[in-house]
Amino acid sequence: MNGSRNKTAPAVSKNTESGSTATPRERSKSGGGMLKKLKSRRSQTDKCPVVTEDELRALGKDISPDHVLGLRAVTEDYLCKPEDNIYSIDFTRFKIRDLETGTVLFEIAKPPNCGPTEHEEESGDVDTSAGRFVRYQFTPAFLKLRTVGATVEFTVGDRPINSFRMIERHYFQGRLLKNFDFDFGFCIPNSRNTCEHIYEFPQLPEDLIRQMVDHPYETRSDSFYFVDNKLIMHNKADYAYNGGQ
Repeated sequence: MNGSRNKTAPAVSKNTESGSTATPRERSKSGGGMLKKLKSRRSQTDKCPVVTEDELRALGKDISPDHVLGLRAVTEDYLCKPEDNIYSIDFTRFKIRDLETGTVLFEIAKPPNCGPTEHEEESGDVDTSAGRFVRYQFTPAFLKLRTVGATVEFTVGDRPINSFRMIERHYFQGRLLKNFDFDFGFCIPNSRNTCEHIYEFPQLPEDLIRQMVDHPYETRSDSFYFVDNKLIMHNKADYAYNGGQ
C-alpha cells in the first residue's frame, strides 16, 4: 500500500462494525478488473420537497432518490430491510486514501464466509444492523483534507444491475454538511466490481472543526443505494475526529 506500513497516517485508526472493534489491516484480495473512478454528481437538494423520515417510512418500498434528497436530518432507523437487497449486493472491501499524498488512511475487508452463526439461525436472534453500521475514528487532520478516494469492492448475484446509484448524506448535530451522489453504472451478474469514489470535501470553518472534534460520534451519515431508482440498501455510520488526543 505504497509504504503505508512504514509511516503514520495523519488520520484513521479504528473501525467498529455492528458493535465490535476491528483494527484495519492491509489485505490482499483479487479485484474486479479495471478500477472505475467516480465523481459525485451535482444534486440540487434544495429543490427537492422537504420530507421527514416518518413520511418516507409510510411509502414502504417506493422510496426514490428524490425522496431521500428531501431529508433534512439524519435518519434514526433504516428505511429498508436487508431482504430488500434482491440483487445480493455484498460489499467485501473498503479503503480510504488521501488523493493528494496517496496515503492510505483506512482499510477493512470482510472476512470470508461471515454469515449468521448456527446459533443465530436457530434462535432467529440476528442483528438486523449487522454489516449496515460502521463507526469510524479519525484524527482532526482528516477534517482538513480536500480530496479523498474511497475504493469499494463488491459482488453481485445472478441478476444484472442497471442504474446502480448511491446517495450519501453527512450531518453534524442535525446540520447537513455535504451530499454525495455516485452512479456505479451497469453490473453484470455474478461479478466482482471495484470502483473508487472521489470525495471533494468542502472547506470547513475552524470553529465548526473544533466542534466536530469536541463532539465525537455526533457526525453521522446515511448511505442509500438504489437500483432503477428504487431503494434496496441503507447503511449508516458515525464519526469521531479526536483520534490521537
